[in-house]
Amino acid sequence: MKATDSLLDEIKRLKDKRQAIIIAHNYQIPAIQDIADFVGDSLGMAQLAAKSDAKTIVVCGVHFMAETAAILCPDQRVLIPDLQAGCSLAASISGEQVAAWKEEHPGAIVVSYVNTTAAVKAQSDYCCTSGNALKIVQSIPEDKEILFLPDVFLGSWVKKVTGRQNMHIWMGECHVHAAIRPEMVNEKLKEYPKAELLIHPECGCLTPFLDHLDKSPDLKQVKVASTEGMIKQAHNSTAKQFVVATEEGILHRLKKENPDKEFIPITSEMTCEFMKMITVEKLLECLRDDVYPVVLDKELAQLARKPIERMVSIY
Repeated sequence: MKATDSLLDEIKRLKDKRQAIIIAHNYQIPAIQDIADFVGDSLGMAQLAAKSDAKTIVVCGVHFMAETAAILCPDQRVLIPDLQAGCSLAASISGEQVAAWKEEHPGAIVVSYVNTTAAVKAQSDYCCTSGNALKIVQSIPEDKEILFLPDVFLGSWVKKVTGRQNMHIWMGECHVHAAIRPEMVNEKLKEYPKAELLIHPECGCLTPFLDHLDKSPDLKQVKVASTEGMIKQAHNSTAKQFVVATEEGILHRLKKENPDKEFIPITSEMTCEFMKMITVEKLLECLRDDVYPVVLDKELAQLARKPIERMVSIY
């Protein structure tokens, strides 16, 4: 079934019937982005969910995003069109592992990337996204030890930029971003010498490439940014050509909002199979049959709420 006008009309009818709002991540397929009420990064989705008075919130993204919405909106019904839409990065650490790590570093402040389960968030002091990870870490007193999890590449970048020596980093990774190597970036910039490079801090190439960049002051077209940061940079920049190093789903919004500019993926293989599990057909089923609800233990949700609220407040 294709995203025909009749199918999209039925989704809109059911959305109104259920007094629902559809929020989608920048990595979702184009049809989902086009029908959503809001499209953004993890932070923007969390902020929107926290403010929404909709009776039902449909999260078109991966499971931890739906969990975050459910934590922030305990009195609203939160649905995800496919419960199997997981995240390799979120799966790289458990709540039990965080608890054990904390025992090894008593008194340390735990900063968890939003790409984590509710159980991990419940063990944390702060949550962060790639858009505000720097601000979160910079807000913590310098004499406080920090446990940053689970993304090793985002953590390494934050540690490099802040100069924090008392920051320990979990060795987790996003399987999509981890595949980007420095030589791929160098080759692409040689191919497109006038392009700006928009690079996500989850990329495996980032810290070694920045080390190279420190020695090459000519490469000032490199912009490290979250997905939402990329959207803003593309809009504000005078450049007409951009190489984009993140999941390819963001290209749709970049092109849609900047039709006079060219966006080139760092590689044709930057696709997250979990993000692509959400389809228009599944969204229709979700609204029609009122499935699939994200239900959390109340005590766990209360523990996880505080670090998320701190994340939403520090932007």
